[in-house]
Amino acid sequence: MTALPEPYDYERRRLRLDTLILLRWIAIVGQTAALVFVYYFLDFEFPIGLCLVFIVASATLNFGLRFGTSGSFRLGDIEAAVLLGYDIIQLGFLLYLTGGLTNGFAMLFLAPVTISAVSLPRNMTLLLGISMMTVATFLFVEYWPLPWYENEKLVFPMLYRASILAALALSASFIAIYAARVAEESRLLETALAATELVLAREQHLSQLDGLAAAAAHELGTPLATITLIVKELQKMRTDVTPELRDDLILLAQETARCREILGKLTSLNSADEGGVMNILSIDALVEETIEPHRAFDVKVEVTKHGSGPPPAITRNPGLIYGLGNLVENAMDFAKTRVRIDAMWTSSQIVITIEDDGPGFSPTVLARLGEPYLRGRPTDRRTKKEEESGLGLGLFIAKTLIERSGAMVDMTNVSPPRTGAIVKMTWPRAAIEITGAAVSTD
Repeated sequence: MTALPEPYDYERRRLRLDTLILLRWIAIVGQTAALVFVYYFLDFEFPIGLCLVFIVASATLNFGLRFGTSGSFRLGDIEAAVLLGYDIIQLGFLLYLTGGLTNGFAMLFLAPVTISAVSLPRNMTLLLGISMMTVATFLFVEYWPLPWYENEKLVFPMLYRASILAALALSASFIAIYAARVAEESRLLETALAATELVLAREQHLSQLDGLAAAAAHELGTPLATITLIVKELQKMRTDVTPELRDDLILLAQETARCREILGKLTSLNSADEGGVMNILSIDALVEETIEPHRAFDVKVEVTKHGSGPPPAITRNPGLIYGLGNLVENAMDFAKTRVRIDAMWTSSQIVITIEDDGPGFSPTVLARLGEPYLRGRPTDRRTKKEEESGLGLGLFIAKTLIERSGAMVDMTNVSPPRTGAIVKMTWPRAAIEITGAAVSTD
């Protein structure tokens, strides 16, 4: 399984300071506009000067953060939590001076909690949620009256204020849980896709060695031809030579001919259209190449290959080979005694099935197989490669690579009373087959 390092994932999750500064500027502009509109246009009396003090404090903090750090700086969890906590307290002071929970802008308490749920660990989000509810509870009891007309008395019963407090608590809980879940799934999927790209890049580098080998063969062709010519001329010489020298010349001629043959093969590595022997595989050769590294285990591997006509030929695909190898390795890990691999082809389809006699997929996760970082397969692995056992990122990468080759991947369990897992891959033959090509049987 290929996974990204934990520090990399942590860096991606950290909240950018620029984001927090931008959101606070939006809040500052909105708060200022609301105060000015209510005080000057609606002509409601309230301590606007004291309110502007808290707004200026936020603006000063923003300027300090902007000029004190770089634009790409990412906050640590504690730093981000402290800044979000400040936003809760600042909003609490403004609401205290303008009606407490009876002020409609009390809903803005949800903003810092939501940001925390998306960007910070659960314990930090829980701490900020408790802080928000503490401030809201205080505003439920103590606050300056909501600005209103002088000749009218605006009274909000305790039940109404209690309902707002309850709504804040429920909304914060729901939004935080939902936002945290969505953000976590998005991060896991993005990390899994990045890991898949790393696998593809590594396999692509291996594939590019074909082109390098062909270039090297081309460059070595000229000096090797010169050596061959000199050997032939030496063999034609009429002068007397010792038997030992004659034998050496014969051996040298044989070795140069062998080198030319090897270079001829290397030249064909990067030319599938010319029948490159390494770039084209038959389906049965693909299966054999995939399972060869796993035959040394104590699990019996049964391979069957059958179909109408000769086995179809396909281009060597590093991603496909890696994905099949990953699935075979997983089957070997969980199998009790046997893994069966069946390759079948018809005039329209190519089907490869991998079946083991292990415990099978857990019913609770069977419908979600192929999602990254999914856990749930039994933990009795034969090869303890990970601290946690499961079918997460490795299966996601394998499934993604195989589907990129044009296959439909179906994962099920063996029908009772037997146990085991079945992975069935089906390709349209026309989408993957190379017609009229020489096939390597490896």
